[in-house]
Amino acid sequence: MNTDHAYKLLFSEPELIIDLLQGFVHEPWVQALDFTTLERVISSYVSDDLRRRENDVIWRVKLHEHWLYVYVLIEFQSNIDRFMAVRLMTYIGLLYQDLIKTKQFVGKKQLPPVLPIVLYNGQPRWSAPTELKTLIAQAPDGLDAYLPNLHYLLLDQGRYDLTELKPLKNLVAAIFRLEQHTQPDAILDVISNLVEWLAAPEQERIRRSFSVWISQVLKPPIDELPSDLTNLAEIQTMLSQRIAQWQKQFKQEGIVEGKAEGRAEGIAEGEVKGQAKTLCALINFKFGALPDWAEQRVYLADTTELDVLTTRLLKAESLEQLFNGLQ
Repeated sequence: MNTDHAYKLLFSEPELIIDLLQGFVHEPWVQALDFTTLERVISSYVSDDLRRRENDVIWRVKLHEHWLYVYVLIEFQSNIDRFMAVRLMTYIGLLYQDLIKTKQFVGKKQLPPVLPIVLYNGQPRWSAPTELKTLIAQAPDGLDAYLPNLHYLLLDQGRYDLTELKPLKNLVAAIFRLEQHTQPDAILDVISNLVEWLAAPEQERIRRSFSVWISQVLKPPIDELPSDLTNLAEIQTMLSQRIAQWQKQFKQEGIVEGKAEGRAEGIAEGEVKGQAKTLCALINFKFGALPDWAEQRVYLADTTELDVLTTRLLKAESLEQLFNGLQ
């Protein structure tokens, strides 16, 4: 299963869409939605020129007596698409064409409103225009009234404060926290939240979806994690055991003892060594056995460089990309 499919699997669960709208769309009309009517819409269309276009996840939910179509574009790649607004305009146009063909109108042959959402988890902050009109060159007087426009809601995960997300009992907030956290104990904390929140028997499917996403996309620092693992509690247990092993190992190497004895220099050196050792374990888990040059570069790094490498690790697709720019 590729990354895109794993995210689509998650956002095919109605609980995720409800938490997305209630937790991150701060508009009064969200409170008027009837979530008992929430249902997924087929997400592929054939345009008039017979070119098949695949979009991402589309849901609809009733607002008062009418259908409100919520278009969710899952964009979980590190690349920023400058022309995302154009892409969305195309997808929404195809959606409207399909609604016209099937005569799914609101009132007297009116089309329903659409909320376009872009979920982005790339490392650089999103810089592409969120309004279509800003991508179009300035028009002569009188022509601007005929130009198309579209504005989409951008949810850039990296812009959210983790301290503000942590208190939220919200599945989408948990995804954002897992994506941003780099320390194993912080990841374990979020997974423990998910195990608690999704304990009901009827939530087995969403537990499985989260397990697949965590094990195949997030890839927590657990050696030999089974690729077919679908038990969220088992991931929690395995990560807990791994963290306990690291703590014991660091203690044997004098890190914990150094702190207890109050030796300032030893503490600093031990913490840097421990951070480097943990980072090597994480890199080894993601990319396999480290070449000598990579391991040496990690152990020569100072705390600032180690922080940079740790932040990059979840997004990096290769060792070269991870170490790019470091001397």
